[in-house]
Amino acid sequence: MKKIFISLLTLLTGLSFSQELEKSLLWKISGNGLKQDSYLYGTIHITCDATLDENTLKALKATEQLFLELDMDDKSMQMQMMKHMMMKDGVKLSTLLSAEDFKIVDEFLKKNINMSAKMFDSFKPFIITTMLYPKMIDCSFQSVETELMKITKEQNEEVFGLESVEDQMKVFDNIPYQTQAEELLKTAKGDLTKDKEEMQKMMAIYQNKDIEGMLKMMDNSDNKITSENQDVLLNNRNKNWISKMTEVMMQKPTFFGVGAGHLAGEEGVIKLLRKKGFKVEAVK
Repeated sequence: MKKIFISLLTLLTGLSFSQELEKSLLWKISGNGLKQDSYLYGTIHITCDATLDENTLKALKATEQLFLELDMDDKSMQMQMMKHMMMKDGVKLSTLLSAEDFKIVDEFLKKNINMSAKMFDSFKPFIITTMLYPKMIDCSFQSVETELMKITKEQNEEVFGLESVEDQMKVFDNIPYQTQAEELLKTAKGDLTKDKEEMQKMMAIYQNKDIEGMLKMMDNSDNKITSENQDVLLNNRNKNWISKMTEVMMQKPTFFGVGAGHLAGEEGVIKLLRKKGFKVEAVK
């Protein structure tokens, strides 16, 4: 009987640790030696409405600096990105795809961005896909990061990055170029239909503040870049951010804005911070 009780207790304890997080984009970080509260906010990189709610504006006012994934206020950022857009070792899209498939992608890009695939032959295929994002939504796209930066500048505060452009761009060297090329071809063959559906679904989940739903959507996506590479896209980066977040929070109250997909899960930023001894609570 004692063994059964211990087994049941272990099971229940395990379940408590894997409980789903509340539906919230804004989280307060306290405890563990912090003199003042910091905040964590889940962003979306492209949306139809980047309006920040009252609680988020209060959190920005209560903090003294903004950390995004990248220092988007850095004027050299675009130049740095250009250095890391190309595939390594001379790999080209035209060799990853058959001549017939490359032609399909070429015609698709000419139709949607008025540029030939030949211009991007050496680019990491995922970079080409990001150029198509504005075509995936039926509105003038907005950026939550841009809105956060605007408020931060109005408060005469600094913007910083949790990682470098090089760090972020290297992610797409660690995801097979062949997989990226095949996903770009899939987008071209589907003429953005599936991509538009996924984008609408993701924006709806985001508007519902469902950070667990964001992660589940990535898990279940037909896109192999997201569903098969979460360690590279999310988990490894989350772990790398924790020490930097801890360091800056100890110095001054900080507002962190990272993609909402980074928040949830056992290896998400919220639970990693909790494991480090911080109290992380949803703000509603």
